[in-house]
Amino acid sequence: MAEYADPGRPHWSVRPIESDEFTDFARVCGTALLATRDPADEGFRRPVTELGRTLAAFDGDLMVGTTVVHPFTMTLPGGPRPVAGVSAVGVWPTHRRRGVLTALMRRQLADVHAAGESVAALFASEGAIYGRFGYGPASRAISATLPAREAALRPDVPRDPSLSLRLGTLPEMRKEMERVHGLAAARRVGEFQRSGAWWDLLLRDEPGGREGYGAKMCVVAEGPSGPLGYAVHRARPGWDDFEMPTGRMQVTQFFAVTPAAEALLWEHLLGRDLIRDLEVPMLPEDTPLFHLLTDRNHMRATVGEPLWIRLVDLPRAMEERSYAAPVDTVLEVADRDCPWNAGRWRLHADGAGAASFTRVEGGAGTEPDLVVDVARLGAAYLGSTRLASYVAAGMAEERTPGAAARLDVALTIDHEPCCSVIF
Repeated sequence: MAEYADPGRPHWSVRPIESDEFTDFARVCGTALLATRDPADEGFRRPVTELGRTLAAFDGDLMVGTTVVHPFTMTLPGGPRPVAGVSAVGVWPTHRRRGVLTALMRRQLADVHAAGESVAALFASEGAIYGRFGYGPASRAISATLPAREAALRPDVPRDPSLSLRLGTLPEMRKEMERVHGLAAARRVGEFQRSGAWWDLLLRDEPGGREGYGAKMCVVAEGPSGPLGYAVHRARPGWDDFEMPTGRMQVTQFFAVTPAAEALLWEHLLGRDLIRDLEVPMLPEDTPLFHLLTDRNHMRATVGEPLWIRLVDLPRAMEERSYAAPVDTVLEVADRDCPWNAGRWRLHADGAGAASFTRVEGGAGTEPDLVVDVARLGAAYLGSTRLASYVAAGMAEERTPGAAARLDVALTIDHEPCCSVIF
């Protein structure tokens, strides 16, 4: 692929990296993101990195910016589709605020569009950055801490006497984890199917990176038909001045495909000996745990907006999406960095599977019902964020009363989106 020079900053050349530049790539990205891992540890991200989907910006011979696309199959409203998973975005500290990031983002969006991926996704380390490039916060995730001794499940939680638990190391339980996650990811909007290389990466557990915790273990809930849920966890022991246990357990993965398996796993985790606090850093906002607890106030939770969505090929993305109700509306969309998306569009969906998103010109019946930036549509695309909330905030303009609320109803899905892996 030829080099690319951003018209606004012609001295920043942007191109994919070569194999022998990967350590420099990791060094630039790691320095920008304050990583502690040695950039020479290529075994960490290299196996999931396609060199042809990397981009680096150069000031002469000096690499000063990085980004990469991980091509995923992600569950979106309407089913699994190819998604560009954007990662490793970083700028060398001496070159911040000089257009490096803009050059990288614009080139990457053009490449994603050329690759036929209609949607891009990323985890935003700083929320103020990516809205400028058309990304919108599209899901919320809960980080929760529970006092294990006080938190308890309701007596009427679902039970299945045919289920049992099995505890083992990550390599021992990998096959069961892969099966459960494949089923769960197909149901949860925002989850992507993990390749073998991604499983290798996620199951790495080097002693040097444990921060006082023990080795990760996996508990599997299984029945006659096979595994139905699992939780990956690690524990850190502790004792107070009175020799009382203050251990902490961190749950790094949790998936269940039946209510009874979900309840059994939580009951096991909350009942572990010597554990005072149970920490769960990434749960969907509609986690069943809220309803399983006798007193949900025992769960101390914070909500973040980690997964951001960018609609790169707007008409294709909107036509491939499913709609929960019929809708017929005209949108006027602004898009600075993907000008092929900008303009006036009519969305027509019958609520039964057929949808069209076509460009309209001026004339009778083509006045916009809603004027909106592409970042707001990206935020609403997964069905969690409401466009009406942007109208209320003055960040979208409703020309036809009720247009945003009607579109929100059509965009609704039956559960909250979530991606459990920061890619």
